[in-house]
Amino acid sequence: MIDLYIYLIVALLPLVAIILIVQVNPYYALVIRGVLGAIAALIYAILGAADVALTEALVGTMLAITLYLVAVRSSFVMRLGVLTELESQTASYFPELITKLKQVIKQYYLRLELIQYPDLKSLEAALKAKEVHAICTQQKTAKNNQQIYHTTVRVPRLFEIFQTKLNFAETSLSYVSVPTEEEQH
Repeated sequence: MIDLYIYLIVALLPLVAIILIVQVNPYYALVIRGVLGAIAALIYAILGAADVALTEALVGTMLAITLYLVAVRSSFVMRLGVLTELESQTASYFPELITKLKQVIKQYYLRLELIQYPDLKSLEAALKAKEVHAICTQQKTAKNNQQIYHTTVRVPRLFEIFQTKLNFAETSLSYVSVPTEEEQH
């Protein structure tokens, strides 16, 4: 009868591993990774390898999840460069645009971080230096002299996302390819 419980617990291991592999939300994947490590530690303990079970519980599960959490939290940020004067405009369309950007990237588990720059030259330099993923500037249209916001994106995947989900009259979008250091030399 005890063997049946061991087989059931061992059968959970590949099942949870498959669930982990197909998970798209990185935060849920971290929780499932914790469950996977706990099941592995339990199997080791049942089979009499208490030292391996303790190592798996502490290092394989606790430490690994903490490090993964830090990595996921820091890498799932979209940095948008804006001019300081743009950020302070509350009567314009800009706050609404930022809200729409946040809604779009939230679907992909990203956070939006606004980084302010004092002038257009430093804003464009930040994009070329890869300090930001995109920049947002204010421009006047030629036909009716209306103010629109132009977003320039350097990350191909973000450009694809914005191209399909960010179609508003007050916004224009463009992609710029920023060469890597090897390509510059």
